[in-house]
Amino acid sequence: MTRLVSMRRDYHRMVGSQILRFSVRNNRRFPNFADGSSQSSIRIGNGLVEELGLRQQRGAQQISGQTAGSRFEGLTCEFIRTAFDSLAHLRPGQWTYKVGQTKISNFVQYAHLEAIESLVNENHALASALGHGYVVTPDIVVARQPVAKGEVDSGGDFLSQDEVATLTPFIQGNMSPETPLLHASISCKWTIRSDRSQNTRTEALNLIRNRKGNLPHIVAVTAEPLPMRIASLALGTGDLDCVYHFALGELRKVCASEPSLADQSEMLEAMVAGNRLRDISDLPFDLAV
Repeated sequence: MTRLVSMRRDYHRMVGSQILRFSVRNNRRFPNFADGSSQSSIRIGNGLVEELGLRQQRGAQQISGQTAGSRFEGLTCEFIRTAFDSLAHLRPGQWTYKVGQTKISNFVQYAHLEAIESLVNENHALASALGHGYVVTPDIVVARQPVAKGEVDSGGDFLSQDEVATLTPFIQGNMSPETPLLHASISCKWTIRSDRSQNTRTEALNLIRNRKGNLPHIVAVTAEPLPMRIASLALGTGDLDCVYHFALGELRKVCASEPSLADQSEMLEAMVAGNRLRDISDLPFDLAV
């Protein structure tokens, strides 16, 4: 078994033990990432659980959607950290990973937004003209720390003591206080509803419009079983780089196995073929770009 396969299996196992809970409606048993009012969602959800070999812990209590979402964020962040750190030979650097609503104003490209937000909050005229919501708080952030000049010169005398490259925030000492660069903003959705997908798109557009500097990766990760609902987030271009499913291979297999799910399978394959939907195992490599 390869290391990445092992990491992915561990991720699914932890999702199953810490988040997955089962409910019953109209004598139908379904996992808590499925919609109990949708037969297709229940059918796909149960199929995913079977394909992944997930089991609910005996005596496990029901958890709220907010708790499930928070745990999903933490486990997804840990998977990304473990997998991406293993690719240090492809994308070297000092990386940090955070969950828990980290403000984008903590990073180089968006540091100026703190002052704007403060002015808007203090001035009603500005608030009515400009609105709010400048300082986005992603579910997961991946950041890169500035590099020391000695690290730059480790391959030869590149910078030395000459007054060059004094403005780039990539080099330590050029900014005060020293500020990390936002490498990726990751939205985590245990399930997807129309209002949630709109919030994710709005946050992505704020990241695009309000940056000073390079644009970070802007992606979403979900466990939503219904391809039609995933499409509300994945289809289209210009805001999200891509959407990643926590078990895409298994989802494709389940949707293709039943004729009654043909429309769901068709939408799923369209998103995959259009480079709008990938598996969680693809994400570490995409972050290495």
